[in-house]
Amino acid sequence: MEEHEIFRDHLATIDEKGKRKWIYARQPSGRLYTARTVLSACYFLLFFSLPFIHIGGRPLFLFNVTEGRFILFGAVFWPQDFFIFGLAMVAFILFIVLFTMAFGRIFCGWICPQTIFMEMLFRRIEYWIEGDAAKQRMLNRAPWDTEKIIKKTGKHALFFLLSVIIANTFLAYVIGTRELQSIITDPMSAHAAGFIAMIGFSFVFYAVFAFLREQVCTVVCPYGRLQSVLLDKNSVVVAYDYERGEPRGKFKKEANDLGDCIDCMQCVNVCPTGIDIRNGTQLECVNCTACIDACNFMMDKVGRPQGLIRYASENGIAQKQPLRFTGRLKVYTVILTLIVTAITFLLISRKPVDGSILRTAGMLYQERGKDSVTNLYRIKLVNKTLQDVPVELRIESGAGKIEVVGMPIHVKAEAQGEGTFFIVLPRTAIEKRKSVLKVGLYENGKRIGEKNTTFLGPVSQ
Repeated sequence: MEEHEIFRDHLATIDEKGKRKWIYARQPSGRLYTARTVLSACYFLLFFSLPFIHIGGRPLFLFNVTEGRFILFGAVFWPQDFFIFGLAMVAFILFIVLFTMAFGRIFCGWICPQTIFMEMLFRRIEYWIEGDAAKQRMLNRAPWDTEKIIKKTGKHALFFLLSVIIANTFLAYVIGTRELQSIITDPMSAHAAGFIAMIGFSFVFYAVFAFLREQVCTVVCPYGRLQSVLLDKNSVVVAYDYERGEPRGKFKKEANDLGDCIDCMQCVNVCPTGIDIRNGTQLECVNCTACIDACNFMMDKVGRPQGLIRYASENGIAQKQPLRFTGRLKVYTVILTLIVTAITFLLISRKPVDGSILRTAGMLYQERGKDSVTNLYRIKLVNKTLQDVPVELRIESGAGKIEVVGMPIHVKAEAQGEGTFFIVLPRTAIEKRKSVLKVGLYENGKRIGEKNTTFLGPVSQ
């Protein structure tokens, strides 16, 4: 069997001796690479700016895991809102499964931070300092002279500097820019844990982008391995049209019985994971589309139609059909839209003041005179707004009144508050030993929420 017909009998990044084979990917160019460049520029702008954008003194995004405080688009989420994040996580997993089944691994090539940072930032710096793939290979094989020392030192110094910036930006998403500034400006002893985290993250990012590289996608990341069970013959992937391309052979001007593939190896040379896409769908493929641009360029050169490598499904290639928005893709797209809509609704409908009301444990009802019964309660509230909120409690269902013990309930901005109160019901209003009551939460006469609680009392005769 010819070599190019052997399917996946070896790993692209491992040589015959079992050692890692360094990937020297040639810099791609073309319509899709330009589109990815523009998208990456927008990504970098958002990533490096969002932690520093504040609205009303509150960061636009914050994911403070240590304090259980999250901010999305200026809205604060507390531990009481974690059910939304739980639902969002389940929805996200379902989203990934359905998205991959329908559209393959497009996320990896166009959205994944690992791919964007590696291919659009670190790899471009490497091209700028060391040259294209051929020059990089020659430089690595060359002896350690002055030129090599300067280039290697400059590249790794710049890589580490960028890793520090990326690590600090990630840290700003977690602890906030003000806390990050304190870690940088204050004495190290005042923020030892934060400083260690900053340095640790910096070295992790440096190791990933300077040394691990494609190994993160092919070995570390579980998503690439999951695609083998998520994809089927109708999934849209970056694919080689073997019906049109085979049998492959060197380009000749005169007519021949060969396919359109001229076996130029350009699709392999530009691949950042070192695979040959002509072997079919592989877990190493991150759908970066570099091979599409390279192949289209060569097809233009030899006067043959573009699209020998393109976004397609296996069934589409086998049946020689163009990529269509099939009924299956429509169903998956509708489900994905519903998931996103549901999560969005939960986020928008979230109440600004929330909490819980608990009847005092271990206490029965108390009789007040001959015509009333009381229960004692504890209320805990979370204020998710930027203003202090005075809270008034009212019985929403049936007769009765609420008597607050001590000072009126007042919850400070972005803080928690609590209070104690009695619910007093007339004996004639008690029909069951345990009744469900609705307690309304009011701010300056405006209803801002409602909570349910239970009321114990004697059954009226």
